[in-house]
Amino acid sequence: MTQLSRSRYAALFGPTAGDRIRLADTDLFIEITEDRSGGPGLSGDEAVFGGGKVLRESMGQSRATRADGAPDTVITGAVILDYWGIIKADIGIRDGRITAIGKAGNPDIMSGVHPDLVVGPSTEIIAGNGRIVTAGAIDCHVHLICPQIMEEALGGGIT
Repeated sequence: MTQLSRSRYAALFGPTAGDRIRLADTDLFIEITEDRSGGPGLSGDEAVFGGGKVLRESMGQSRATRADGAPDTVITGAVILDYWGIIKADIGIRDGRITAIGKAGNPDIMSGVHPDLVVGPSTEIIAGNGRIVTAGAIDCHVHLICPQIMEEALGGGIT
């Protein structure tokens, strides 16, 4: 079997375990410690969205309905930056809440699909490859109208 180089894998699927990412224009770096969505050893078995990619009928998309437990939305291949760690994974959302983190897809033809991340025809897909997902909130009101409140807001996770 042909193996992809790390640089080619990152170009196709985004960073993976062991890769470091520079945060914007700072000198801060994060390192992905685990890849739950595939990784170079399983390259080609990731849930990837877009023209000609695998998340389509009879490939990465199963026949599972919402009644069968299919999530409403799946964010694929995102780097998750949270207090408990930095990993790459697919994220399942149902009724507006995160319900699973792991590998999404069709368990009939893909290895290691999380039982709560079985993609069905009604599942909306968001391509998260190469993107960072982190907790936060947006203040869409006037609470941040004065600069003195900014440090408190940032400390509480408001962006």
